[in-house]
Amino acid sequence: MARARPIAKVLVIAGGSLSEFTPALAAMRRIRAAHEGADITLLTTPPFETLGRACPYINHVDIDGAPEEFGDWRALARSVRAARYDRVYDLETSAWSNRLFHLLRPFPPQWSGTALGCALPHRNPRRRDMHPLERHAEQLKAAGVWSDAPTTPGDAPPADASWITRRTLEPRTRPRPHILLVPGEVADPAESRWHPSAYGDLAHALRAQGYDVIILGGPEEAPLAHAIQRRAQARDLTGRTDHAQIAALAARADLAIGAPTGRMHLVAAAGAPTLILSPKDADPHRFGPRGHVAVLYAETLEDLSVEEVLRAADRLMPPIQKTM
Repeated sequence: MARARPIAKVLVIAGGSLSEFTPALAAMRRIRAAHEGADITLLTTPPFETLGRACPYINHVDIDGAPEEFGDWRALARSVRAARYDRVYDLETSAWSNRLFHLLRPFPPQWSGTALGCALPHRNPRRRDMHPLERHAEQLKAAGVWSDAPTTPGDAPPADASWITRRTLEPRTRPRPHILLVPGEVADPAESRWHPSAYGDLAHALRAQGYDVIILGGPEEAPLAHAIQRRAQARDLTGRTDHAQIAALAARADLAIGAPTGRMHLVAAAGAPTLILSPKDADPHRFGPRGHVAVLYAETLEDLSVEEVLRAADRLMPPIQKTM
């Protein structure tokens, strides 16, 4: 009987949104543990390049995922075929990653995912109703690399990006205690976001307690940041941080407060105590961030007072260590 070929080269496919990519870090950790000596490449998209290159579970990063032009598809398939991967873990399981599998036929690598005909399929028809952490855990169990994977809702361990502090330069002096505000995305319905003026009053109160306040978001959230700054001194980093920089800020933060956005997934994974503000009819636990996370519900966010948020924040974060 022929011996199985050792798994020396592995491709991990992960991308999509930040709320999809961040939980995949937990699966990448298990993949690294299962293939300790393997050479592992991450196939992703440009927004995740800096975070992928800092990740200790990954050796190489390819940002040519999700091609659009026919020529780019051919080039990607050629590149993957030439790399001669022994196994592929498709954590994205999207239309484009499934298409890549079919472009590699008739002799694709061992493939864990949902592509029709792959060697290591994840067949759960309700997989898209699962939190990504349990979904990935079940997929790795089906692939034979995590025999006791926790797949009951809420049981899978959260993603851990606290390694970012070992991959970035330590500050020469201890940074001032700081709190991150993630007010949400302007594309979200107004009723799902706390009002910028309320964040501004919150920032003013936190400043009075001795904290620096940093606002995170994309460039389109700059108007929200400016509205907050009209009420309190705060540092506006909207559109000025990549994902690795957000993780580094969060790893040293005393607290993060905001809407259940993709950035909050990363902030929680990096280790910041995280307070999510949510309307009562929403369910951020279903697909939301995991870790040192608390959710503060209100009938409507308009009804949520700054005092309530401050009390919840006080319960969640450690006592302030003020710098001299």
